[in-house]
Amino acid sequence: MLRGTKIGLRARHEDDIPILRTELYDDVVNAARAESGPWRPIRPGSKDQRLDADGEDPGIVQFSVVELEGDTLVGTAALWGIDSHNRSAHIGLGLLPSSRGKGYGTDVVATLCHYGFVVFGLRRLQIETLADNTAMLRSAERNGFVREGVLRSSAWVMGEFLDEVLLGLLVQEWKQDSKAWKA
Repeated sequence: MLRGTKIGLRARHEDDIPILRTELYDDVVNAARAESGPWRPIRPGSKDQRLDADGEDPGIVQFSVVELEGDTLVGTAALWGIDSHNRSAHIGLGLLPSSRGKGYGTDVVATLCHYGFVVFGLRRLQIETLADNTAMLRSAERNGFVREGVLRSSAWVMGEFLDEVLLGLLVQEWKQDSKAWKA
């Protein structure tokens, strides 16, 4: 497990999947805002690639996010779009509604940065988020991400086009805080 100050990133357990599906992906509005496509229902008992990664795709590493105190599941996180040639990847995360507003997002981003830069040896991490996702923007910027641009009207979400913000962080800009993670 990778440890932040408040959260841990660990392998996805079978017990996590129904909770994450119910709390994050069965909520049509939440899922539509988080995904890059329209919401689709997943039949109970069927494999859901968003949650049930088998580890065969080298372009994505998925984690379950747990509170360090009590090992309670609080969300999901991923390094995705991993490009080993250009040594870059994207960061994504989703916190359960009851776990939002507690500083977990900032800690998840910091821990994913450690994983991407130190463990994976990447040189660039990137985040794309809806322009009105102030929590994600704040978490990214607290970890040193720089706003690189706005993708105007690029996301079709629940009947309207929304802007997305593109943020990037290079390894040489990253301020590794030794207290922010523990292997």
